[in-house]
Amino acid sequence: LSSVLSADAIADLDLFDRLQLAGVVEVAKRSPSLSDAGRALFASSRAKRSSTNDADRLRKYLARLGLTWHNIRAQ
Repeated sequence: LSSVLSADAIADLDLFDRLQLAGVVEVAKRSPSLSDAGRALFASSRAKRSSTNDADRLRKYLARLGLTWHNIRAQ
């Protein structure tokens, strides 16, 4: 996480949130696009939703943590 967040920002996260975000960052770094990462991360829940804009869901999740796709991919 230290490649995408400051030490203070990481310290402000609960362990649960750090573990979840670490998994999201890992998937994002190996995915060629935001949409591809979203499809991988939300594969099970997307079948139950009327709207399957996984890229938007991922973008909003990252924004809540002060991150962008560019922040993650630039590292």
